[in-house]
Amino acid sequence: MIDVTLLSGKQITVNAEIIEVVDEVPDTVITLTTGRKIIVKESRQKVKSLVKSYKRDILNRNCDE
Repeated sequence: MIDVTLLSGKQITVNAEIIEVVDEVPDTVITLTTGRKIIVKESRQKVKSLVKSYKRDILNRNCDE
């Protein structure tokens, strides 16, 4: 799960496992596999970084077990 900020300023948590596409047009739009689209303040690169960090954390937890 990653935390992102909606344009309204409200923070939400998104399941990184169901992110299909992240696009900047010019706002950052996250499209989920469900078809839902979320417009966020974070850049495309920031969302990518958050997802990579999330995945790294998951892998590290599995390696520690």
